[in-house]
Amino acid sequence: MEDSESKNSAARYLSIATEIVNRIAQTQMPAIEQAAQICANTIVQDGLVFCWGSGHSRMSVEEMFPRIGSYPGFYPMVELALTFYTNVVGGDGLQQSFFLERQEKYAEAVLSNYEFGAQDSMICFSSTGINGLVIEMALQAKARGLPVIAVTSLAHAQSTISRHSSGKKLYEVADVTIDNCTPAGDAVIDLEGLKYRVSPTSTIGAAAVVNAIKARTAELMLKMGSTPIVLTSLILPIDRRKQRNNSNVSIRSSNVVRR
Repeated sequence: MEDSESKNSAARYLSIATEIVNRIAQTQMPAIEQAAQICANTIVQDGLVFCWGSGHSRMSVEEMFPRIGSYPGFYPMVELALTFYTNVVGGDGLQQSFFLERQEKYAEAVLSNYEFGAQDSMICFSSTGINGLVIEMALQAKARGLPVIAVTSLAHAQSTISRHSSGKKLYEVADVTIDNCTPAGDAVIDLEGLKYRVSPTSTIGAAAVVNAIKARTAELMLKMGSTPIVLTSLILPIDRRKQRNNSNVSIRSSNVVRR
């Protein structure tokens, strides 16, 4: 067995990623259970679990829904201005996205487009958990009566200061906080001759949390007598039942959103 010093960087990264997922399983199950209870109660009562993420946290939102193996009831909230920055410079560049993530008032502008019901809830994804927009999003959701779940890195949040005018961080605002168990700074691989670390881990941690919530929520819904309509893969040989099922996902999503 190779020791950590003899492993190349790829092997070291995969080892660290495995440790993070194991740490989530060992330490975050009570919080995941609380989150799944909230989500299941929301969905079986025809409410929506609004999922917010900006920057790379958009990936966590899309991992929740719509994704193969997911189901309606989770509602993705994403803004292109905050997530479409692959040009890096120029129009839709990184600097604009970084700027907007710090603007608290942007949250009200986004939320003003939605009507929220008594059964709704929200999940806020932010690994840093310090930017003004996501914290204001959580505060505004709570002011509207929604229970708020945060998926964030406690190590990162606790190692830096809030950028919200209240001085609070996301985990201090949320009703339930799930730690993605990733380190401050996110990247984990040191290489000789390179000043800064490479290879972040928060996407892996957040995706593990997302699918744990998704699995447990579905399990709880079934126990409540409600069967999720699952978006299934059509890559395998065509199954007419799958096609009909996926059509039902679209119909169900439309009906719930129109409510």
